[in-house]
Amino acid sequence: MSELIDNQAQRVKTLTTIIKRLHAGESPNDVKAALKTLVQQTDYAEIMAMEQQLMAEGMPASEIQSMCDLHSQVTRETLVQLPAAPVQPGHPADTFRLENEALRGVLARMRAAMADVLAAAEDEAVRKPLLAWREALNELMDVEKHYQRKEHLLFSCLEQHGVTGPTKVMWGKDDEIRGALKDLGVALRERNATLVEWGMLAATFGAAVVEAVEEMIYKEEQILLPMCLRTFTADQWGEIWNASPRYGWCLVGPREGYRPPASAEGPATDGAIQLATGRLSLEQLTALFSTLPVDITFVDAEDKVAFFSEGPDRVFARSRAIIGRKVQNCHPPRSVDVVDRILSDFRAGRQSVAEFWIPFVGRFVHIRYFAVRGAQGEYMGTLEVTQDVGKIRALTGERRLLEYEGSEMMKEAN
Repeated sequence: MSELIDNQAQRVKTLTTIIKRLHAGESPNDVKAALKTLVQQTDYAEIMAMEQQLMAEGMPASEIQSMCDLHSQVTRETLVQLPAAPVQPGHPADTFRLENEALRGVLARMRAAMADVLAAAEDEAVRKPLLAWREALNELMDVEKHYQRKEHLLFSCLEQHGVTGPTKVMWGKDDEIRGALKDLGVALRERNATLVEWGMLAATFGAAVVEAVEEMIYKEEQILLPMCLRTFTADQWGEIWNASPRYGWCLVGPREGYRPPASAEGPATDGAIQLATGRLSLEQLTALFSTLPVDITFVDAEDKVAFFSEGPDRVFARSRAIIGRKVQNCHPPRSVDVVDRILSDFRAGRQSVAEFWIPFVGRFVHIRYFAVRGAQGEYMGTLEVTQDVGKIRALTGERRLLEYEGSEMMKEAN
């Protein structure tokens, strides 16, 4: 076993050294020849480890992102093409694969439509393939749901296992594809283009978009999904399955079959407070409430003050003595009728939000009340959210550069 590990480590080291030659400007053909000579075979884990090593040595993610398609091309001949690991129908990996298959079908139709555009000899003949091209692009835009699930669910689990660099690179490539799809959509909405211009669009930008999506499908199926299947625990796959519906499905939905293990969201064992979307220590939770840019107060179903946050610059002062006190007793008599009406409307389900805004001691204060309801819609209490919105109201124009208050240092936000 140790010999196997040593061999893998040596291959990653050799792979990293050779790929650096690609970044230094050596031709892809020469680099490919070196790989075939020195690296007889590699696998998906070693490709990701190579990119992780490059970033660990200080290479910017943006540079790796700009070259990762070349990485894929030059390593493709040495990559061990393992058969797809079997998973249950409906397993998240199964759904990703089904979506990729559906995307291939859309890309094939797009290629056919673009070929018909190129073959058109007159303006009238280009109308039908243009319509087919637009329809295929409209379907292809559904890839956003696929990418969202990948980036927010698969990547977050990989990062828990220490895989960070390659996920940043792949996310960057996803964003490039998003931008290209948007730009292609704008170009296809042009109504006054000539036959020659449509042909140029199909032969250049259109073809590049199709190739970019196909390349991402290859990376997912040959590198990303095998890595995830080898790395993730059953509980992590269960969490991914549970969270997936909020992002939606791309072109096809999941099949029936897979069900997550009961332990996919087990109880906290480290003293943390377990919530539906994560767990926090009491110290973290206290600091979080103290950092919120709004003041919050929670009144329970019996109209008693149960909690309030202690931020550094509260709008309305609060004393811990109010905990357990009837909320009506915390307001001046002249406003108790309004308080009672809000609570009554919330409790009866007639309303769920009430809001006010007032000038107060040189501030402009926005006050909102929200009905808090349980999973079955039962009334659990009322949340008061108070915020000084004076600075927000004064905002004009836009700020796209990073600028800290009281500092002249500015950096690009992205």
